[in-house]
Amino acid sequence: MQTTVQRPRKRGNSHYTRTAVALHWTIGGLIVCAFGMGWVMTELAVSPLRLRMYNWHKWLGISILALVIVRCVWRITHPAPPLLPMPRWQALSARGLHVVLYLLMLGIPGAGWAYSNAAGFPIVYLGLWRLPDIVSRNKLLAAELLELHKVLGWLLLAAVFAHVLAALKHHFVDRDATLARMMQWRAR
Repeated sequence: MQTTVQRPRKRGNSHYTRTAVALHWTIGGLIVCAFGMGWVMTELAVSPLRLRMYNWHKWLGISILALVIVRCVWRITHPAPPLLPMPRWQALSARGLHVVLYLLMLGIPGAGWAYSNAAGFPIVYLGLWRLPDIVSRNKLLAAELLELHKVLGWLLLAAVFAHVLAALKHHFVDRDATLARMMQWRAR
C-alpha cells in the first residue's frame, strides 16, 4: 500500500496566485530564450551580432536572477497551495526538484555574472546600468566559472525537462489538477 501525502490547507484557494503564475511562465520563457541564445551565440564567428547576443544573454540572465529573487520572496510571503494527494515519494520528489530548480535559477546567473567579471567583461544592464563586479579579473577563475555556468545550464535543462514531464504525467496519466493550478488563464 502506498502512503499519500496531503498537506493541510492553509487557505481556501487550491491554485497558485496570479503573480506566482505570471512569474513561473515569464521565468520559464526567459530561461528557454537564454538557453537558446547561449547555445547559438557560442557557435557564431566573432562578429558584432555575436557580441550583441552575449549582451542580450547577460541581460536575460540578470532579468532571470531578479525575477527568481522576486519569486522566492513571493513564495515565502504567499505559500504554495497544498500538494494534491500523491504517493509520498512523488511529493518528496516534487519538493526536491523545486529546490534544485530554484538553486540552479539563482546559481547560473550568479556564475555567469562572476564569469563576466573574472574575464574582464563588465555587465551593463540594458546598455544603461553597469552592474558592480562581484569578483576580480582572473583568467584562471574565469575559465572555471565559465565551465560551471555551462554545466549548471545543462543541469537546469535536465531539471526543467523532468519538471515538464512530471506536469504532463499528472495531467495526462493521473488526470489530476496539478498542471491546471499553474494555468490561471484557464477556467476553473
